[in-house]
Order: sequence, then C-alpha cells, then structure tokens
Amino acid sequence: MKSKEAMRKGNLVAEVLSGSWRSSGIPALRMTETELDAVTPLLYDSGTAALGWHRLKGTPLRTSASAELLHQAYRLQSLESEIHEQKIGKVFRLFRRAGIEGVLAKGWATAGMYSERSLRPYGDIDICVRPEHYQLAEDVLNDSEANDCWVDLHKHFSEIDDRTIDQLFARSRTVSLGEEQIRILGPEDQLALSCIHLLKHGAWRPLWLCDVGVAIESLPATFDWDICLGGSQTRANWITCAIGLAKHLLRVKTDGLPARLNTEVPLWLIENVLRQWHRPFAIFQPPMSHPIPMTDLLRHPSGLLEGLRQRWPNPIIATISVNGEFNNLPRLPYQMANCLSRIGRLLFASTNGVSEH
Repeated sequence: MKSKEAMRKGNLVAEVLSGSWRSSGIPALRMTETELDAVTPLLYDSGTAALGWHRLKGTPLRTSASAELLHQAYRLQSLESEIHEQKIGKVFRLFRRAGIEGVLAKGWATAGMYSERSLRPYGDIDICVRPEHYQLAEDVLNDSEANDCWVDLHKHFSEIDDRTIDQLFARSRTVSLGEEQIRILGPEDQLALSCIHLLKHGAWRPLWLCDVGVAIESLPATFDWDICLGGSQTRANWITCAIGLAKHLLRVKTDGLPARLNTEVPLWLIENVLRQWHRPFAIFQPPMSHPIPMTDLLRHPSGLLEGLRQRWPNPIIATISVNGEFNNLPRLPYQMANCLSRIGRLLFASTNGVSEH
C-alpha cells in the first residue's frame, strides 16, 4: 500500500510538470483540487513550484489555495533570478579581468531554454575552466569581491569526461547577460550533461527531467546527435534512456528525433523514479540520509543493520556507478557490485583514519 501511495504521488508530480516549460501547447491538466493539495508541498520544496504555477495558471485550478501558494513561489523566484544573474555577470567579469575563460553549464544556461528564465531555480554557479587556469580561478573566487558568489568550479564535468576540454570550448557559444558575454556549453554537450547528471544522482529531483525535456524540445536544426551521444555505447544508452524517461513521464515531444534512437525505458526505472518523486528532497538522498558514518557503526554495531539498510543503493545510481546499461535485466548484480566497491572504500578509509558515510 505504501508503494502504491508513493507511485500515486509521483504520478501527480509528473502530471503537473508535463510540458510546464512551454509557452504554448501545454497538455490539459488531469487533476482534482484535492490531488493538487496533496502534491503542492512536493513541488514547493523540490524547486518546481514556479513550473507548477505556469502549468496551472491557464486552468480552473488557478484560483485554488494551492495554486496561489505556487504563484507566490514564482514571484519570489523571479526576484531571486535577477539577483543570481547579477552574480553570474560579476563572476565572468572577474574571470575576464584575470584572463580566464570559463564555460557555464546547468542552472542559468539551461533556464534560457524555458519559456521564462524565472521558471527554473538556480543553485550554485557551475563553471568549467581550463586546467591551467584552475588555481588562478580559485584565487579570484577566494577574493573578497567574489565572496557573495557561490561557484562550483570544475576542471571538467565528470558526466561528460569522455570529451576533451578543447572540444567543449570549441563547441561552446556565447549569450548576452546585460553587458557581459557568457560562454555556455554547446547544445549537444549540454543535453548529454543534463541526461547523465539526472541518472548519476538517481533521478530523484523532477526538475532535472524537466531540463532534459526542455532541451529536447529546443534542439537547433544543426544539432549533431553523433556529438551528443559521444563515443561510448554505454553513455549513449544513458542519454537515450533519460530522453525516454522525459517522453514517458513528462510527455516530451520526440517526433523529430532520429529513428535510430532507442528511447524505450525499462519498467523498473519508471517505477523507481515515480516512487522517489513522492518525496523529492535532498534530505532523503545520500550522504544526507546517512546520519551516522559507517566507521562509527562498526565501532558501535547496534545500529549496523539499519545503517546497511539505509545504504542499500538506488538501482539507478548503482547502474551508473559500475558503468552498466539501463535495460530489463535485474539490477541486483549492479547493486552488489556497488556495495562491494563501497566496502573497499570503507576499509581503506578505516585503515587511514578517514570518516566514511
């Protein structure tokens, strides 16, 4: 029964967010006011409240109390978006002053594909710089002038580390932000990053699947699928699987995709995502869901079984962690391999006096 209730709420989240990034052509909403009341806290706390309001504002539910709560969240997010843009502009200005060129990904770069930038919340500012500029970039960010800018600095993006930094820069493009020119990933690399990022983190946050959906519906005529899928058959499987999830759960329009793309999605994956969406909050994800380090549990084993239960890997994360493919085969071998790998890290950490969650 508990699993059925989780699936029901997950489906309600998917229903509200289906096509919510569009300016037109949003599908009819199949939901009662009672169902909206049940799902509103999930939208509000997972960063999709503004998208929820955008979906509801053209429906009879727009006058409900839950819709008004989402509307207020949209207004606040619009103000926060302007502040965040100022900080992005400042970081790029400081980098250029120091002779550093960076590429922005996720967040603001993705929001540009939504019908309104303010529909997508921003967190930290993800910027990739060339390895030889990394230390200088850190020095710039540690200066007092940048102390109000929360930047996640990268030498590369792990999700697409099969592509060289030179390739990422060569395919990047610039867009205007006030008086600044902001370099962002090319569409092929951005879509690959969004797809793999979604799965790497277990697909627990609905916003990440919306990012995949809006990217698919915003593909330029010159989009190169060979570049997007890359040279790894496994990673190509991850990318097409994420696209399939967006098609199945969020009714993404995929009519224009090449026939060679296999966007079939295994049922276990769909069900796992929906169950997670009934509580799409970071506190339920590792390592935050592991309040006591395993090294402490080994010293005081009364809570060891509960600690092991908490750490049983999500099948999506387990698949990614062992470089597996998403198909209809059982996930247990991947989950066991993930556990063995983490046990090895735990033993190493224990030997070297490092805390391991």
